[in-house]
Amino acid sequence: MSDNSLLRGNLDLILLSILEDSPKYGLEIISEANIRTDGYFSFKEGSLYPALHRLEKAKLVKAEFAPSDSGGPRRRYYYLTEAGKKQLEQKRAEFETFNSKVRALWEM
Repeated sequence: MSDNSLLRGNLDLILLSILEDSPKYGLEIISEANIRTDGYFSFKEGSLYPALHRLEKAKLVKAEFAPSDSGGPRRRYYYLTEAGKKQLEQKRAEFETFNSKVRALWEM
C-alpha cells in the first residue's frame, strides 16, 4: 500500500502516464494503475474522478462518451491532449530530477 501523500503529490503524473498509450475509462484507469504497480497505487473512484475533472478543466485531458466494448452503457473515455502530453514530459523530468537528488542524499 502506498503513502497517500505520495499518491496525491504524484497523481497527475500517474494519470497522465496511464493515459499516454490509449484512451481509458475510469475503472480501466484504476485497474491499470493497480496492475502496473503491483497494487502499490490502489485508489478509489472518489479520488480518481475529481482528479480527472481537474485535468480536464486544465485542458490536459479530454473526455468523450463512446459505446462500451462489452455492450453495456456508454462509457466516458479520457485521453491526453497535446498540452497533456507536454505536461507529462515536464512532470517526468521534474520527477527524475527529484528522484536523482533524493538518491544523492542516500549515497553520501
